[in-house]
Amino acid sequence: MRHLIECVPNFSEGRDLARIDALVAAMSDVPQAWVLDRHGDTDHNRTVITLAGAPQAVAEAAMRGVGAATRSIDMTQHQGVHPRIGATDVLPFVPIEGVTMEDCATLAHQVGHEIWQRYQVPVYFYDAAALRPERAALENIRKGQLENLRRQAPLDPARAPDVGGPALHATAGAIAVGARKFLIAYNINLDTPDAGIAAEIARAIRSSNGGLPALKALGIALPSRGISKISMNLTDFEQTSLQQAYEAVRNQ
Repeated sequence: MRHLIECVPNFSEGRDLARIDALVAAMSDVPQAWVLDRHGDTDHNRTVITLAGAPQAVAEAAMRGVGAATRSIDMTQHQGVHPRIGATDVLPFVPIEGVTMEDCATLAHQVGHEIWQRYQVPVYFYDAAALRPERAALENIRKGQLENLRRQAPLDPARAPDVGGPALHATAGAIAVGARKFLIAYNINLDTPDAGIAAEIARAIRSSNGGLPALKALGIALPSRGISKISMNLTDFEQTSLQQAYEAVRNQ
């Protein structure tokens, strides 16, 4: 196979194993697309699934997952510590071989329009697929999370979806579809239940506050474990390494 991409859909379900199994099953029957990994967390109430394969096959598998999430996840009942805007929160495409970032952005746009046509879930484009400069940063789309976005999107053109809407789906919310480099999700647990301490450290080290480049960070409580953590995304590991991120946390 000379053209390979990765797709990493993040679903707002991390507690119901039967529902997660159904999401995986929905994406598992597309030739030339493979489910490589799944990881869920009960406090986040979120599951990350990794797909890889031929671009159009991976796109189809991902859209089937979005459909299954739209049918089975009711965001009006959702609770979790991780920011989110919908049943499928994010759907990023990543070039691996024989595919450019521009190719993945084009694919993201195609998939976004198809998601609206199939499932009537409004779409925001982010990172390399962003149609508005301010939406390149995913956190700008997620600002206020689903609850605020649901109120603002029909009234404020600056918050309206790129495709569909402007009102969000009644139960599935919205979805952010993008194209990006490989991302490393890196978590450091703290021996304290105080999420305020974690949030203070996160603010000090993330790039948006003048910290390390290409590093996003949040402080999150993990009530089921009685601890908190620094939840980090290294969006360009060539700019900031895991060791640098660890040292930055340790030095706070």
